[in-house]
Amino acid sequence: MKKPRIGFIGQGWIGRNYSDDFEHRGYTVVRYGLEAPYNKNKSHIAACDIVFIAVPTPTTPQGYDDGILRAVLPLVGNKKIAVIKSTLPVGRTRFLQKSFPGIYIVHSPEFLCEATAAQDAAHPSRNIIGLPHMKPVYTKAAKLIMGVLPNAPYNLICTSDEAELIKYAHNINGYIQVVQSNIFYDIAASFNVKWNVLGDAFKADPFMSHRYLKPVDKKGRGAGGHCFIKDFEAFIGMFQASVADPSALAVLEAIRDKNVELLLDSGKDIDLLEGVYGKAIAVRRKK
Repeated sequence: MKKPRIGFIGQGWIGRNYSDDFEHRGYTVVRYGLEAPYNKNKSHIAACDIVFIAVPTPTTPQGYDDGILRAVLPLVGNKKIAVIKSTLPVGRTRFLQKSFPGIYIVHSPEFLCEATAAQDAAHPSRNIIGLPHMKPVYTKAAKLIMGVLPNAPYNLICTSDEAELIKYAHNINGYIQVVQSNIFYDIAASFNVKWNVLGDAFKADPFMSHRYLKPVDKKGRGAGGHCFIKDFEAFIGMFQASVADPSALAVLEAIRDKNVELLLDSGKDIDLLEGVYGKAIAVRRKK
């Protein structure tokens, strides 16, 4: 059976590593991005059978913004499959499918870590495909997509709402664990307890994550990076709009505020903070 032609829109660290993996596995890949030489391939995306989209979906002071994603979806060919890797709030895949009825849109969240992206792309822990409608045409598309993905120990075809929330749960969990590690780091210091001793013990604990045990990371403290800051704020907005639970909202906001404090005090990812909260956030740092 002939291998489908694979397209990628977005050649940042996520799209680039996924594209590399598909090429290594023998697929014909068309890459489109703003960077040369990929910026010449815009018109070639329409000929691809499956198009993976990994473009920014920022959270700004005005809220979640899918403008870049909406701008590139028309590049996908008629009746072709668009696989959105970008983070989406719950319900957005269904909304986008309604807005772009000429293509089949699904959501397949990515779980790459920036430091280990190539390894994560080649050896995924999970392959999840979320469908806007549980109809035969979409389940057929999902099976085609699943067939071109690298093998994973866990595979799931579910609704797009479920896939979207699974992605948010992944990032929110990581964010909270980073803040928790920083809290333990401070109390350890107050008792003159060595963090490396605690860290080794935590790594031996099967009930604790081993991925977020570096309170001081990338010359700063707190949950930073291009995903954590924006996605946690977007999740707060989504939770506030959909769940009437002031106490839970207060917990989320307190965790957010503590993390912002850690980032500001250590000077980490200030530009990313400003992108989400505006330039005024830097005033807090000066104080």
